[in-house]
Amino acid sequence: MKNLLLLFACILMSCGKSSVEKPDNLIPEEQMIEIYYDLALLEAIKTQRPLMLQQANIEPTVYIYKKYKIDSIQFAQSNRYYSSDMEEYKQMHQEVARRIEENKKQLDAELRKNGGIPSASDAPRVE
Repeated sequence: MKNLLLLFACILMSCGKSSVEKPDNLIPEEQMIEIYYDLALLEAIKTQRPLMLQQANIEPTVYIYKKYKIDSIQFAQSNRYYSSDMEEYKQMHQEVARRIEENKKQLDAELRKNGGIPSASDAPRVE
């Protein structure tokens, strides 16, 4: 639900302003795609296996900030900047979806090969 509200807020912000000033500490586009990808995986884990994150003592947003050495303000400003151009923002999220689908196909192939038991070394990871 929070993600839907965030997306809705981003859309409203992008419609309200024709351009958003580029922040000084803008996260590069490729790194933002990596962040969106990791957030998508963490959200899926949180939804499907919530105890997994609790047992590993992982709070998704804190994990992302530490991994990418960013803070919430930098992320919010960068997200706002990228979402102000809906075409670019859409392409970034399409890249995330493409990567997820690619990893799903790899995992499905591994599951078939191993008779339904995934190999830990071949499973997609959030690092």
